[in-house]
Amino acid sequence: MMIIRTTLMFAFTFACVTIVAQPVISFTFDDGVTDDMPGYPFAEWNGMLLDNLDRAKIRSVFFVTGNNKNDDLGQALLRSWSNRGHRIGNHTWSHPNYGSAAVTYEKFKKEFLSTDSVISQYPGYIQMFRFPYLKEGDTREKIDSARSLLKKSGYRNGYVTIDASDWYIASRLRMRLRKKPKANVDGYRKFYLEHLYERAMYYEDLAFKLTGRNISHTMLLHHNLASALFLDDLIDMFKSKGWKVISADEAYRDPIFEKQPANIPAGESLIWALAKESGKFEAVLRYPAEDSKYEEARMNALGL
Repeated sequence: MMIIRTTLMFAFTFACVTIVAQPVISFTFDDGVTDDMPGYPFAEWNGMLLDNLDRAKIRSVFFVTGNNKNDDLGQALLRSWSNRGHRIGNHTWSHPNYGSAAVTYEKFKKEFLSTDSVISQYPGYIQMFRFPYLKEGDTREKIDSARSLLKKSGYRNGYVTIDASDWYIASRLRMRLRKKPKANVDGYRKFYLEHLYERAMYYEDLAFKLTGRNISHTMLLHHNLASALFLDDLIDMFKSKGWKVISADEAYRDPIFEKQPANIPAGESLIWALAKESGKFEAVLRYPAEDSKYEEARMNALGL
């Protein structure tokens, strides 16, 4: 069983300069939904999410799928994020699982290029790509082909270091509010915060064992109602527990993101993949690394 370190800040003084070592986190978002949510029209809940980022004075990278970004709502979504100073990255066209034998490299390439043509017109455009489901290929040929395409296109991998199941919590929250629009959401907020902190501590502990330092993390969140309702609480929680919250652009300057694990199949969190590659952490690595099945029973027991 993995022993999770308590979050602490350590101060070291060298020649009258104090260096504070502490956990560091940034927030990135995937997909790009333009649907109304129960009780919240699209423009409202998307604006709430952006306002939370503004209040925290941090900027994100928003990895979007392209298939719903050419209509008025999709374009409004991309403008809203780009105009607030966030970066817009590529997340394929229709969110295929590249770890599946049914998804060929040719399909992947078409999806990648199609979304690039949509997002490249926005000021926030950044040549970063995130694999859907964090699945980077199931064969050496597919893995190498995708990596070659990214390199030739001037892209880099938009790695996640902290993965979680916020999407599952959001889906259950949405179902509850559809059935009962005035339902109290405090239980979902509590579960969301506890779950994301537990996963953050797991990956922070694993990263520290791998590197001997506090890396700059990128947490995977999704563009959904849970993020709109709870992101401000999430940011406050990490700050209260001693974490430094930074913008994603800054986090991606960490040298950890220059790593490229050689695993087959490829994917999952970068930290998970590096731990898997090392061969030293099999006792604490589950596969898939994150999934709804790990949270379902507890949410059922809590009536969420």
